[in-house]
This record gives sequence, structure tokens and C-alpha cells, in this order.
Amino acid sequence: MPKDLNRLTVTEFLEELASAQPAPGGGTVAALAGALAAALTTMVARLTLGKKKFQDRHALMATIEQRAEKRLATFQVLLQQDTQAYQAVVESFRRPKNTDEEKAQRAAAVEKALQEAARIPLETLARLDELMDDAAHVLRSGNPNAASDAGAAVQLIRAAAFVAAYNVWINLKSLRDETFRKDAEKKVRAALERIETRAARGHDDLRSALEPSS
Repeated sequence: MPKDLNRLTVTEFLEELASAQPAPGGGTVAALAGALAAALTTMVARLTLGKKKFQDRHALMATIEQRAEKRLATFQVLLQQDTQAYQAVVESFRRPKNTDEEKAQRAAAVEKALQEAARIPLETLARLDELMDDAAHVLRSGNPNAASDAGAAVQLIRAAAFVAAYNVWINLKSLRDETFRKDAEKKVRAALERIETRAARGHDDLRSALEPSS
């Protein structure tokens, strides 16, 4: 049974990540980055809710706060699941293959484990895609004193999305199920395109607002 990564201190988590063990790895970090982005989105929403001069935005920010807080919890679950999924892949490859029956059972176990190892980062990517809507909203309409924090959320989502995609792709390479593979590839492309477009727009807007004029 893998460690409960959510109960580790920051230092303990980093030591676990830096160890010679292959998990936790990139997929777990993608989910962690999503959790950080969700926490930042929640924070900016709350900083906006706390100011009377932004009263016209309170309804939107209250909704975003609730959604982002729930997504934070979802990413925490996903970061643990990603590590578990990878360990299941390792275990499936260790199954015996001395007889034809054992070989068939091993192949089926590997296929199942690889699909799950692709499904978890694909789920992370889908949740990042949803979170980007709210992060973009707080960047555009949230408390301007926290604009850099909203911008950090947007860029964390972008980085996490590509890392999640890498982890989907690397597991899809060995899958036999062509339908599963093509469906996953289609979902990854669509999510990355949406996230990249909104992240670029957010960066341009924030840079225009914050960068000192020359």
C-alpha cells in the first residue's frame, strides 16, 4: 500500500518525489499543481468576496469559491490515485509468464493497468480544463491586488495540463485497445487546445496590466 501523499509534509513529499522510486512522478505532480491552482483560485475569490467595492461580483465569486474548493479536494484524490495506478502497472509486468495461460492473464492485467494509468491523468486533465474557466474569471474579475496570484493559478493549470497529457500519451503507446486510445487522444488534444488558448490570453492581459512600461 503506497503512502498517503496528502498527509506528508512538504519536505517529506519532496523527498519522496526525489527518491529513486518511479512513483510518485509526473502524473502526481500534475494533480498537485492542479490542487495548488485550485487553492489559489479559491483564495482570490475569497479576497474579492471580502471587499465591498466588488459587491457586484460577489455572486460569481461565491460560486467560484465553492467550485474551486471542491476541485481542490478532487485533485488531492487524483494525486494519490496516480501513484497507485503506476504501481499497479509495475505489479502487472511482474506477473508470471511461464505458460500460455499465465501469459494471457499477464497481458490482460497489463492492459487493464495501463488503461487505468492513462485514465487518471486524463481525468486530471479534464478537471484542469474545468478549473481554467474559474481561474480565468478570477484573473479577469477578481480583486486586482491578487492578480498575480490568479495569474499563477492560470499558468499552473497550463503547465499541469501538459504534464498530465505526457502521462496519458506514454501509457497509450503500449495499449492494444485502439478505441480507448483514439478516444483518449481526442480528449487530450481538445483539452490542451482550450487550456493553451485561455492561458495565453490570460498571460497577455496580465502582462499588459502589470509589466512596467519602458
